[in-house]
Amino acid sequence: MIRFKNPWAHENHGFLDILRWKLKWGHQEVSAAPDAPDAPAGWRAVHRDEMAIIPELGWRVTWLGHASFLLQGGGVSLLIDPIFSDHCAPLPISSLRRKVAPPCSIEDLPQVSAVLLTHGHYDHLDLPTLRRLGMETRIIVAEGHAAWLRGKGFKQVTELAWHEGDDIFPGIRLTSTPAQHFTARSPFDRNHGHWCGWFIEGAGCKLWHAGDSGYCPAFKEIGERHGPADLAMIPIGAYQPRAIMRPMHLNPEEAVQAFLDAGCRSALAMHWGTFRLTDEPMGEPPILLAKALGERSLPSEVFEVLRVGDQRHVMPFEKIF
Repeated sequence: MIRFKNPWAHENHGFLDILRWKLKWGHQEVSAAPDAPDAPAGWRAVHRDEMAIIPELGWRVTWLGHASFLLQGGGVSLLIDPIFSDHCAPLPISSLRRKVAPPCSIEDLPQVSAVLLTHGHYDHLDLPTLRRLGMETRIIVAEGHAAWLRGKGFKQVTELAWHEGDDIFPGIRLTSTPAQHFTARSPFDRNHGHWCGWFIEGAGCKLWHAGDSGYCPAFKEIGERHGPADLAMIPIGAYQPRAIMRPMHLNPEEAVQAFLDAGCRSALAMHWGTFRLTDEPMGEPPILLAKALGERSLPSEVFEVLRVGDQRHVMPFEKIF
């Protein structure tokens, strides 16, 4: 069995580190924004009519919460890491219950052309959602997960290695991009599959979903090899305590640096405000993101924080001028 690993040196943690964190032994980190509200992301309903027609030019991007997006353009509707379940866990663990509802039901979604999955963690690969989408749904996943998904009964599964590309539909090219993370669904399958982001080219635009990642040299490489992205989707949450989370999750300051490293033209914040995964107040990431943007003299609209259900339209760069 292949075990995947990150190619860059980074901190590691073990079972005892997790135990100390969960039992709150020793020094406890405090919030970097003491007045931050411990409240989930804002929310708006998305009516099925808002998703029914695919844009003729560019892409419509809908944030469905956490790392889940609906991308529509070039004649296709793509779902990334969809999770419509009430819990991001194998059992209904109360601490991992969803804090803000999806903005629509699965039945309200348009016909899904393909589902892109970044890795196997429960908050990104949600089997109940995939089953409700249908066992014939086309799934494209990071390297090492295809056999497992086929074993669950899914009929159309493709896996891509880092930097491997595929013309998944006419005029739509998908490339797997590096990330610094890990994956597991049990204590016995850690890193049997890989983790990635997705670079989507088509309809005159380039979109990049960074997946789950700690800060690493990959971001500059992604920008140089595949960029610049007209719109990136970059995680800003689930970062405290840093001693545990630094290798696998960006904090807002690192998210801004990743945005700059990859040379993105604009970005949307994700991986915050939907599930309580770590210790920071749920409303802290947007506050620290605004601070980090201000310190770099970047306007807030270049790296936006949305409500769950908000939509943005991405136009071909040359059409803007």
